[in-house]
Amino acid sequence: MPASISLMLCLPANPLLSISNTKLRSKTTKFITLKTNTWKIRAVIESSFSSSVFGSFHQTVGGQVLPERGCSEKDIVKSKNKKRVFFLDVNPLRYVGSKPSFQSFRHWVSLFFSQVSLTDPVIAVFDGEKCNERRRQLLPSYKAHRRKFFRQPTTSRKFVRSQVGRSQQLIMDVLRKCNVPVIKIEGNEADDVVATLVEQVLQRGYRVVIASPDKDFKQLISENVQIVLPLVELDRWSFYTLKHYVAQYNCDPHSDLSLRCIMGDEVDGVPGIQHLVPGFGRKTALKLLKKHGSLENLLNAAAVRTVGRQYAQEALTKHADYLRRNYEVLALRRYLVSSR
Repeated sequence: MPASISLMLCLPANPLLSISNTKLRSKTTKFITLKTNTWKIRAVIESSFSSSVFGSFHQTVGGQVLPERGCSEKDIVKSKNKKRVFFLDVNPLRYVGSKPSFQSFRHWVSLFFSQVSLTDPVIAVFDGEKCNERRRQLLPSYKAHRRKFFRQPTTSRKFVRSQVGRSQQLIMDVLRKCNVPVIKIEGNEADDVVATLVEQVLQRGYRVVIASPDKDFKQLISENVQIVLPLVELDRWSFYTLKHYVAQYNCDPHSDLSLRCIMGDEVDGVPGIQHLVPGFGRKTALKLLKKHGSLENLLNAAAVRTVGRQYAQEALTKHADYLRRNYEVLALRRYLVSSR
């Protein structure tokens, strides 16, 4: 039987609420029905910035098609004139290192509402329970550092989990008091939920800003999708756009996910191919991806002809399944809307 989640805003005042300089937003109600056994979601979303939407969402992996990069000046101006919708990735803001910290959340959210999103609609997204299980089945080392935090004696572990649970509930209460809708879906990471909702918002003609320090969102960057990052050293939020990405990596966001699949992601516990082939570095990966466009195109080409030096050729043919597994783990998953 599907589990129903009804998230209502405008709750009674929370005596522990201490976020200053925040303006209450127009009320928003979200109803989400989740079928975890079939990976289907049916959702009704009523908000202050769009009309109701109803659909059935089917899971895909890395399914977004980014727009072509040859945008004219007219297109850029048109994009800037669109209204913005913010997605607040809550989980990274709740931690300092690997330890939960309500003070960290309070600080960054206070800055967010006072400096970044003054009147724009904001949707807060949390990781669901057991959200990492599917990816850990593919790769046991995925975000293993998070499990280490809870590997304590039974009594201590229960205490820590209860503290984390109370902190999360307090954070949800704060957000609801600010009339910010909260979404948390069991078995799903916030990244995947945001990737799905970004698709919906873009289709309605809005721009998107994702508030998160998570580098996984860089695969979504486009003319209409930006990231705003909390910079600890400067104690402020900073916008990160398509222009910044190209200047930093000297490649297109189309290649971001493919590059990370090859090079790995140490923070998320995803090993790169250099652990198997030490000579296969970032320079080689960028050169091959610029020529072939994506990891899948590169692997398909290597299977039928020579695409580079011998060590690279052997690595791509011998470890193709290894790289495709990395893609399954690192790609943001989306739910495509179909008619009811």
